[in-house]
Amino acid sequence: MSEQLGASNLELHLGPMTVDAFLEEFKQRYPNLRLDHVMIAVNEQFVDETHRIEPHDTVALLPPVSGG
Repeated sequence: MSEQLGASNLELHLGPMTVDAFLEEFKQRYPNLRLDHVMIAVNEQFVDETHRIEPHDTVALLPPVSGG
């Protein structure tokens, strides 16, 4: 995902919103990113799509990985 964005970190200034709303906003800003099956962590804790993100939270998008 960082290769597609050209950066490993992004700083977005957004108001409070749910994870689901955040993903929709992210898809609109970066329509070429594949966000299917990503796991979301907020402040280093995995959360579901109903979790509320506050303005100063850190959000991590973790793509699926394959094991071997």
